[in-house]
Amino acid sequence: MNGKKILLGITGSIAAYKAPTLVRLLKKAGAEVKVIMTPSSTEFVSPLVLSTLSKNEVLVDISNQNSWANHVMLGRWADLLLIAPASCNTIAKMSTGICDNLLLAVYLSATCPVWVAPAMDEDMWHHASFKRNINTLESWNHIILQSEYGELASGLVGMGRMMEPENIFSSLENYFAQSLSLNGKRALVTAGPTYENLDPVRYIGNHSTGKMGIAIATSLANQGCEVELVLGPTSLNIEHSLIKTTRVTSAEQMFNACTELFDTVDIAIMSAAVADYTPVQVANQKIKKKTDTFTIELTKTKDILKHLGTCKTEKQVLVGFALESENETDYALKKLEEKNADAIVLNSLKDEGAGFGHDTNKVTIFERKGKTTSVPLKSKKEIADILVKKIIEWVKK
Repeated sequence: MNGKKILLGITGSIAAYKAPTLVRLLKKAGAEVKVIMTPSSTEFVSPLVLSTLSKNEVLVDISNQNSWANHVMLGRWADLLLIAPASCNTIAKMSTGICDNLLLAVYLSATCPVWVAPAMDEDMWHHASFKRNINTLESWNHIILQSEYGELASGLVGMGRMMEPENIFSSLENYFAQSLSLNGKRALVTAGPTYENLDPVRYIGNHSTGKMGIAIATSLANQGCEVELVLGPTSLNIEHSLIKTTRVTSAEQMFNACTELFDTVDIAIMSAAVADYTPVQVANQKIKKKTDTFTIELTKTKDILKHLGTCKTEKQVLVGFALESENETDYALKKLEEKNADAIVLNSLKDEGAGFGHDTNKVTIFERKGKTTSVPLKSKKEIADILVKKIIEWVKK
């Protein structure tokens, strides 16, 4: 559910009191939730409560004095439209194309899957007109969540209760898990810098924050992939049920973690900014300032990408990153060949808003098979999604 966009429609049913619980479950799982209410539903549950829980404005009317709710864009924004509770009245309008409120306008404009959780009294639930309307929605490939048996608002006991929020949430989880492109796959991602100690106080490092690698790990996990994230020293944290983080400090530690995990994964993306050199000797005590000049002897670190390239099988996908400041394309193509990678993602230090520390990036993806894709300046999340979309294509071939 992490990162999924859920549009929740609430109609005029007493079961609307369950909506806050559903919103909380979705938000806790990492979903982005927007809520649309019919005017009558506001008599059963407070828009303020739902706005507070969803962290988004709750929409009721198509327009007010200051703005217009773009129902077309709302219907295209969502990964899924869930109408819960769906009253007998709203289901009838949906089946006949009536459009007299914002929720119905969004429904008729939606390009995403539609789920419906009916809620009504038992006599209404058994009525032939309701059965006909539900059959119509099912014929349009809408998912109808089975109503539950139990105590009803009328005091009767029978069918018509809205499916409990926990059960709706579980159904959504299962749906997204089964429909994810990388479900059952495992990936290794490196992110962040490495720090090479000079003494207990000082180190050689770089300005990497790990944002790009974390965005890639998240995008992979959002497609159902189990991710082993090897993360260098950074203040950033990541919480995702499919991401296991191993924190390391030095290039040697990152090399050891990657070589240990590589045989267990289908995909490896080396996006960390690993030090090329490390001090030959590390002082046990803080080095004192005694002379005007100070010389440090450095030695090459182990090349993680190159090593994995010599180990990879035909079934594994290996992607490297290159950050260059001159002759960018030449260096990237040379790296692609020498490291036996399937693709190299090039960043240039010359591009404003790209590289270390930014929330945006601009990259060129060079594929072993000769294809080149230039991606203009976008958020690192968008860059990650583009890269993962390509990886899905490579994995499926």
